Order: sequence, then C-alpha cells, then structure tokens
Amino acid sequence: MKQLVQLIRPHQWIKNFIVALPVFFGGALLQWEAVCSALITILSFSLTASSIYCLNDIVDVEDDRHHPVKCQRPIASGAVSIKQSYSLMGLMFVLSMISTFLLPYHQLETASVIVAYWLLNIAYCLRLKRYAIIDVCVVAFGFVLRVLAGGYATSIPLSKWIVLMTFLLMLFLSFAKRRDDVVKMNETGHAPRKNTTRYNLTFINQAITITASVTLVCYIMYTVSPETIQNFHTDYLYLTTVFVLLGLLRYLQITVVDKRSGDPTKVMIRDRFMQLIVLAFGLAFLFIIYVLNNKK
Repeated sequence: MKQLVQLIRPHQWIKNFIVALPVFFGGALLQWEAVCSALITILSFSLTASSIYCLNDIVDVEDDRHHPVKCQRPIASGAVSIKQSYSLMGLMFVLSMISTFLLPYHQLETASVIVAYWLLNIAYCLRLKRYAIIDVCVVAFGFVLRVLAGGYATSIPLSKWIVLMTFLLMLFLSFAKRRDDVVKMNETGHAPRKNTTRYNLTFINQAITITASVTLVCYIMYTVSPETIQNFHTDYLYLTTVFVLLGLLRYLQITVVDKRSGDPTKVMIRDRFMQLIVLAFGLAFLFIIYVLNNKK
C-alpha cells in the first residue's frame, strides 16, 4: 500500500491549489459555495494528476532504473507491477470524473477541461516531453487548464491577466526546473531527460530572465487595469507588486545561486523565506480588498 501511495505522489497535490486562483483574485473567499466548488475541483485535478504520474513512471521505467535516485520509484524498483500501475491510473481518473458530479453547477464544462488536461498530459508523457521548449509550454498550459477549470466550477469570470500570469509564471518555474537538469548534465555528463541536450545554461538563463520580467510586468498591468480597479473598487493593489518581485528574485536566487530548483513543490514546502513572501502577498492582497476597501 505504501508503494501505491508513493506512486500517486500526494505530496505533489499542493500545486493543484492554483485551481483556487479565481476565488482568490475574484474576491470570493467569503463565498462558501465558491470555496467548496474550488476544493472539489482541486480534488478532481489531484486525482487526475496522480493518474498521469502512474503513466509517467510506466513510460520512464527503463530510464528510472538507471537513475541514482529515481531507481527507488515503485515501478522502477519492482515494488509495483506495470499492470497494477495501469489499473491505478484508470482508478484515479475514474474517481476524478466521479468527483466532478459533486459540483453544484458547470459539471460538464469542468469535467471537459479536466479531460483535456488528462489527454494533453498523456500526449506529453508519450511524445511531447521529448521536445525542448514544447515540453515546458505544455506544463505551463496544464496550469492554465487548472485555472480555467476553477473558473468554470466557481462561475467566476477569469481576467485575461490572470490567465496570462499563470502561463508565464509556470513557464518561468518550468525553465528553472530545466536549468537544474542542465546543471546536473554539465556536472555528470549524463542528461537527466532526453531533451536536456537541447538546452544549455546561456539559453536557460535568458529564458528565465525573460519570463520572470514579463510575469512581473503582466502583474503590474493587472493591478492597474481599469477592469481590476472597477472589480475591487480600489487602486491600491499595485502595492502588492513588491511581494511578487521579491518572490521572483528569491526563486532566481534558489535557481542560480543555490542550484536547487529541480522540484518547485519541495521549494515551496521547505523554503521559509518563500513561504513568508507568499503569505505576506496573500495577506496584503486580502487586506486591500476586504479591509482597506471597506473603510472607504
């Protein structure tokens, strides 16, 4: 049982909380129905992601067996069979689809987005991850689909800025993760991924810089856009830009100086400074829209 749980990687479910972005940026945190719908969609996406993790480990089993760390994965180590993994993959996806029926409305639209995510990631595991640049774009678009599903499930209209920021931020994190692979390849002479040879530090560093810069500009444009000011009835949200800048700089430090950007989820779980930045951003954003705005 322990090996089966390890195969579905529940510690990675934290990334699916991005589904709740429409609730956060839509100012609906006090709307119980919207929060419940977001939590159900998070659960559904987590189960779907676990289904994909099973397929990923099935496809990569031979490479994992020759990897110093990944050889301990359940399938690569022989603790879980290929047949069991396919069964678990199917079970996770079926449970994901069943959970969408718990949504109070927009069940079909939300389920359709989740199915699109599932199919896209099957294509990613089987083929698309072999191609540099396409691989990171697919990963980033997967997070856009999460946000779209959150918007459908909660009936909260999505700002074009939120969609753009999600794609750009995840592209930034994906390039940072690829940089870790390039560093390992340069140190050991072995490419962790088949497409790692199509990257080098010069290209990766420039890609990270570009995506981080555009993400920051996009967030600034979001905070000062007439749509946002009209929605929240305040023009003070631009003040939260300082936390976005600090977060990007901290992650760049972790990536370039500390060279430990291989797993963004572990970074968020373990890095106290990053956690404080995210917490400060969230509190500042909520203070402005819920407290400061009500005093006007």
